[in-house]
Amino acid sequence: MKPILLVDFGSTNTKVTAVDVEACEILGTAAAYTTVETDINEGLENAIKILEQTTGHLEFEEKYACSSAAGGLKMVSIGLVPELTAQASREASLGAGAKVWKTYSFELTKGDLKEIEDYHPDIILLSGGTDGGNSECILYNAKMLAGLSYDCPIVLAGNRNAADECEEILEGRTVYICENVMPKLGEINIEPTQKQIREIFLNRIVQGKGLTKAMDLVSGIIMPTPSAMLVAMELLSDGWEEVPGIGELVGVDLGGATTDVYSVADGNPANASTVIKGLPEPYTKRTVESDIGMRYSVKGILEAVGERRLSKISGINKNRVVELVSWLEQHTDYIPDNEEMEKMDYALACAAVETAVERHSGSLEQVFTPCGLTYVQSGKDLRRVKYVVATGGALIHAKHTEEVAKYALFDESKPGSLRPEKAEILIDRKYILAAMGLLSQHYPLAALEIMKKEIAYYGLEK
Repeated sequence: MKPILLVDFGSTNTKVTAVDVEACEILGTAAAYTTVETDINEGLENAIKILEQTTGHLEFEEKYACSSAAGGLKMVSIGLVPELTAQASREASLGAGAKVWKTYSFELTKGDLKEIEDYHPDIILLSGGTDGGNSECILYNAKMLAGLSYDCPIVLAGNRNAADECEEILEGRTVYICENVMPKLGEINIEPTQKQIREIFLNRIVQGKGLTKAMDLVSGIIMPTPSAMLVAMELLSDGWEEVPGIGELVGVDLGGATTDVYSVADGNPANASTVIKGLPEPYTKRTVESDIGMRYSVKGILEAVGERRLSKISGINKNRVVELVSWLEQHTDYIPDNEEMEKMDYALACAAVETAVERHSGSLEQVFTPCGLTYVQSGKDLRRVKYVVATGGALIHAKHTEEVAKYALFDESKPGSLRPEKAEILIDRKYILAAMGLLSQHYPLAALEIMKKEIAYYGLEK
């Protein structure tokens, strides 16, 4: 047996997973409150004690961790045009595992700069202009950012012809120069920027959040938790070398504050005559709905779908729905303890999944042209995706997880939304996806086999 410990320092709980990489088995999982206010080691030690009640004492040969504690990786992205460089900048940030608070376009205003100051991001991604194209905007924004009151790391990933001058303007600040996220019109190049963001997270952000206190107990904080989730989804879908994965998938991670959606699929149009609108979509994509969550962002669910929709799903009077949502917003640690609240939580979870996946998925609209009717697709067509993977505490611990997850699927009442049509629902029952993303950095085949056993096979055998 070769036991390895995988740790996820979450904002609320520290989750630990013990695996035997030789047998490709989960030995046990546990969680304890994240003690980020004092010594983060306390929460980790408490979680290990709970774990050992199941596994007995284990001498771990290796220990790895990811983190979303203390707010995770907070970013602001800045670009030129909303539909182009600003969008490419956002895609790069989200794919690196960041929480993108806001994306700015065109020239920053004094109000924008104050917003950035108040938010106090961990990293700012500054892009704008294709190579050899517009340089005025990125130079202007560099001058504005030079006025920030603190040394926030700035990743420059815009017009290469303006990079040197931007660096001069930002002299004395921490600046990293990357390849342009959109070197040519309609072409995105986000991988170099994603790699740089992860390196900054490892080398600088971890220390700033006090996570260095945990270094004595783990071999290192490898990546932000959302990045680990994305890596795991990609591995489960694509496989590793000659070992196949399960195919194209959509993942939904429903939490108390946000709902993350992942897709590993080409998303190309089903019909060759369909016209694509906007930038090419990344094969592996992550979006974060920061206004959609089961507790901290519960009001966002109500605002997104309305009380009538929540009333229809729950069977609760719509006036009462509004009262309950307001109450839940004030009691973020509440766990349903009666039938009415169980119905309310069920409706909120269904609406959150439906809204988040609809926003992540592409859309199709009919357009009448001189040549006749044609179809225009924005975003990814996920109708042919084979699986929906459900994860996150709010989903995994729900009484009707599969029924909730089905709200990710195509709805005939919204024919323009390109959500999965006939996907199988797979459930991350033991909450191991982030751990498997971590494990895959050193033992990809073991991580793949464990996910197949614990997630895919469970769903396929039902």
